[in-house]
Amino acid sequence: MFLLPWWIYVCIIGILVSGYMAFKTSREDKVIDNEFIEQEGQVYLDRIEQERQKKREMIEPQQHLQNDQSVS
Repeated sequence: MFLLPWWIYVCIIGILVSGYMAFKTSREDKVIDNEFIEQEGQVYLDRIEQERQKKREMIEPQQHLQNDQSVS
């Protein structure tokens, strides 16, 4: 077990801890990125829905006029 100097074991432990922290940070960043992407996607979907609603509001009066004209 003690074939190498003590500072080499400390370096190995430091490398392992550093790798673990890098993995942990990467995973946390991925979660944060996914949440941000979902929020931006929701904003985009809300804008699309607002545009659809505007189109519906513009088309409805035209349809009522056409229905009134066809009845007469």
